[in-house]
Amino acid sequence: MSEIFKAVNRQLKCGFRPVENVYKAAGKGITGQGSAAMLTRMGLAKTGPTRTGTEQLRQQNSALVLSALRRQGLLAHTEIGAATGLASATVSAITADLERAGIIEKSEQPPQPGIASGRGRPRVLFGQRRDCGYVITASISSDMIQYSLVDYAGTLLDRFSEPRGQADVQAFGQAISAALERLVTRSRIERAAVLAISISSKGLVDAAHPVLLWSPVLGAAAVDFSDLLGSSWAARIILSNETLLVAEALRARQAKSGEVVTELAALSLGHSIGLGIARQSASGEAEVLAPNFGHMLHLAQGGLCRCGARGCIEAYAGFYAILRAAFEVPDDTIPAKFVPVVEIDRIALQARQGHRRAQFAFRQAGVAFGNGLSRLFSLHGHMPVFLTGPGTRYQDLLQAGLEEGLSQSQTVRLSGMPKLTVVADEPSLVFEGHQNLAFSLVDRDIVLARPNLAAAAAGA
Repeated sequence: MSEIFKAVNRQLKCGFRPVENVYKAAGKGITGQGSAAMLTRMGLAKTGPTRTGTEQLRQQNSALVLSALRRQGLLAHTEIGAATGLASATVSAITADLERAGIIEKSEQPPQPGIASGRGRPRVLFGQRRDCGYVITASISSDMIQYSLVDYAGTLLDRFSEPRGQADVQAFGQAISAALERLVTRSRIERAAVLAISISSKGLVDAAHPVLLWSPVLGAAAVDFSDLLGSSWAARIILSNETLLVAEALRARQAKSGEVVTELAALSLGHSIGLGIARQSASGEAEVLAPNFGHMLHLAQGGLCRCGARGCIEAYAGFYAILRAAFEVPDDTIPAKFVPVVEIDRIALQARQGHRRAQFAFRQAGVAFGNGLSRLFSLHGHMPVFLTGPGTRYQDLLQAGLEEGLSQSQTVRLSGMPKLTVVADEPSLVFEGHQNLAFSLVDRDIVLARPNLAAAAAGA
């Protein structure tokens, strides 16, 4: 870790206001401490009420360089220029300042046979300095919590999972705090070196603060992760709806592949039902939203949902709903908090063998998904849909009902069925979304500090 960042991050608290992220706030709560505190102590934070046009231009150019490195990895000087459109002299000035501050570093790549490389000289590449800082991610699922430690270059350093348990809020918070401490201790990383802690869960997330308002894990018992972790960690605390992160990861993958997609939806199938929407705003920035899809009304006075309401989409399409329908359990029965996938596998086997009640359970779930997506298209327009989560293994059984529900929409009748793509490895998408969001915040803090960056680096 660079000495500048190491010295600064020892301060746990600072009154610096968090930087607004490029993503819209829906489905995501953020509190600003870590990287903002670091920059304030470094003398890099905004020092005056206004910025000159030159300073703003330098900030924009710095953002372009850091963004290019974040998207494409190690880049040579000319490649940075090509990726950003910046002049060679501008690239030289920005990379020099960032390198002196310990944020990026140079490395040499030996000449490759058959590839021209400046008379056989090694290629000089720029990339993030790995020990500049670290990000922790915590993904809360129905039965497990996965913790990951990532360095500033995005390299996974450590990961472990623990059973979630059925504890109350206090015990739940204590377990998370202990796991975070164990993660840094195992890797011999100081707490102060952690720039952001990014947490995700299914459920309702406060738009302005890292507060979990409702979740399948704890119900209506709210969890304020800022209060829970803020006194012990200087890091920025981020809380996101899980499917919002999935949508962000899919958007980033599409952009990296060069495919032009202005809008997409990610539908998570499993114990809980989640939806994320990623789209390009009029200004060209990415907007990622997580509407409360699983608890949209599907059928008035219908089946009892885990949220306590009746007739939600999840009450017909979640794993507990499929179990309830397959065994003809009354739909006002209190839903199971967790249904092992193996139980749904057994019902799926029966359905594929022609068992009519099992087939009905999956078809009913598909109709609920289709009707919900129909409403989505009526509000937001036609868009491709990516199906993720453990429920994708039953896509063949859901398909007929899904098409039935979609076909009832005027938008679908006029524009045709949406493109449905299965992306089964949801945990990888969640992890990618964590990294994209957390590093965008950390990098943006650095960008806003850009006017004083060179002076602080020179005096270090």
